[in-house]
Amino acid sequence: MKDSNIAFIGGGNMGRSLIGGLVADGCDPQRLWVADPSTDTLQKHRDHFGVHITTSNGEAIEQADVVVLAVKPQIAKDVMLDCAAALRRRGPLLISVAAGIREADLRRWAGAEVAIVRTMPNTPALVRAGATALYANAYVTADQKDLAESILRAVGVTLWLDNEALMDAVTALSGSGPAYFFLVMEALENAGRRLGLDQDTARLLTLQTAYGAAKMALESTEGVADLGRRVTSPGGTTEQGIKVLQDGDVQALFDRALAAARQRSEELAKMFGEA
Repeated sequence: MKDSNIAFIGGGNMGRSLIGGLVADGCDPQRLWVADPSTDTLQKHRDHFGVHITTSNGEAIEQADVVVLAVKPQIAKDVMLDCAAALRRRGPLLISVAAGIREADLRRWAGAEVAIVRTMPNTPALVRAGATALYANAYVTADQKDLAESILRAVGVTLWLDNEALMDAVTALSGSGPAYFFLVMEALENAGRRLGLDQDTARLLTLQTAYGAAKMALESTEGVADLGRRVTSPGGTTEQGIKVLQDGDVQALFDRALAAARQRSEELAKMFGEA
């Protein structure tokens, strides 16, 4: 990775988080290019990271071994059409972090058999705690897969999918997942306040408890169900609280939530691909 030139098409939050992670991992900023129509955005990247900047997508691509498409899905088609000629000339690995845009559409817009890795990072990548699923098309080499994984690993954990269709399930689970946890944390904080805790106390206890539970689960060899049973004493307070949640069929709610999010992901992918 440290010997590769990487061009970021789009200098928004996700591109910025990836650049920050790469620089923190020791990547030479002089090997990084950022293309964006906003000169203010570009100047911030150069001032903060010392990277090359340009308003021309083609100029950035001409320098690159890897191109990271980091734009909103609504404009992905127009950006890809603008980049197509340079992609065909240069032949870099294309890594897409444009949510919901399918590999076949990216390849069609490029107009060539481009090596493409489609990814689905989530927003905690902004604090280098992301979870990213990756899918490689048939033109990606083993070395390119390693390169793509090393780039995305700069902002969190990574895993590979053999079936691109599963990306919609990933979107529903980890892509939308942070919002589910924020909603649960908001509900816990509000419930604590209704029990008499002040706002600051309820917030701190909620956030630290969520962090601690996630840390325990990450560091344990046990599954989350086993961890839950370990902290639920028979006849105790936790058992009573869990019983209320189970009586409300919290599992069915999450099943319905993820199914709805997956369906919307499929709809948006079709809409953006046909735009």
